[in-house]
Amino acid sequence: MIRYETLEKLSVGRPVDRLEFIESRCRDKVVLDVGCFDETALQKRDTDYWLHGRLAKVARRVVGVDNSSKIPDAGLRTSDRSLIYRGDGINIDPRILHGEPFDVIVAGEFIEHIESPLTFFRNVKSVFEGKEFLFSTPNGACFANTLMGAVGREVQHHDHIHNFSFKILNTLCMRAQFADWTIIPYHFFATEMILGSQGARKLFVQGVEKSIRVVERAFPLLSFGYVVRAKL
Repeated sequence: MIRYETLEKLSVGRPVDRLEFIESRCRDKVVLDVGCFDETALQKRDTDYWLHGRLAKVARRVVGVDNSSKIPDAGLRTSDRSLIYRGDGINIDPRILHGEPFDVIVAGEFIEHIESPLTFFRNVKSVFEGKEFLFSTPNGACFANTLMGAVGREVQHHDHIHNFSFKILNTLCMRAQFADWTIIPYHFFATEMILGSQGARKLFVQGVEKSIRVVERAFPLLSFGYVVRAKL
């Protein structure tokens, strides 16, 4: 139980691999994947670093929703059992859902892009009450941000409009009235930089990634982000 006292000790688990954790919870399930196209990192689409692609390999069925204009009117077929529709992930059109018996709702790296995460949470709960909800988001207090700030830099996607911390995510879950939830830190990843580099530069980025992960294991509250597993 968090008391919201300034110097209280928080019980935080060891960081996980974000993609592996979410994938493991979706195996053999029917999944709704919100905000899944990830237009800011399309180079990941044909790699194991694309969350939607990994879910499509292990889930029984995946229905994605994303508002990207790159998605055709008829939807984007991503595998023989997965399809992404173009639509509003915050207020999902009932016609997209087609009465699917969803087991898990996933929103990977989505809430930092939208104006009202709390409205999104309440909408998800109202439609899928009792289901499992997995969402992830970067940690505004992560060590990687501090390291970049020390050299006069900041790494953010141009459409990020929120930063979150462990306690703030807990507050949002309370206000959305989720039935239960667990906040789990996840490791730093430099996927786009590694995929876009080669030679000595690539080795340097991989070395920085490993070094940051050592700090994260010792101090989980400085981890790169959080995965939240909630019961709606």
